Amino acid sequence: MLSAATSLFPRALRASPMLARTTPVMRVPLARMPAVAPVLARGYASAGGPSLEEIKARINEVLKSFEKVDAAKLTPTASFMNDLGLDSLDSVEVVMAIEEEFNIEIPDADADAITTVQQAVDYIANTPDAL
Repeated sequence: MLSAATSLFPRALRASPMLARTTPVMRVPLARMPAVAPVLARGYASAGGPSLEEIKARINEVLKSFEKVDAAKLTPTASFMNDLGLDSLDSVEVVMAIEEEFNIEIPDADADAITTVQQAVDYIANTPDAL
């Protein structure tokens, strides 16, 4: 049915791009468009992130969630490998769990330096993006 209706128009009109468009299209060269970079910034409504006691409690909860960690051995000076009995892969998983808990990303160089509970607490306390 549609082909019968289009056959009423001459071939030149049927192939015309004007017939396909019903609304006018404004074309602007890209060179004339202003380049605006998005501004990414965080705004803070309060004076800071979580308190030091809250950080300690949340990190202890993260560590207690690992099967190899004995809760009785959790102290601020406890080393992940020596005192808590974690291997290097477990230590990486601990840092990843801390990243997830506080919604941050710890660079690899900093993650390698975190080997004790207190170092983890200090890192989170000095990170303004920690939630």
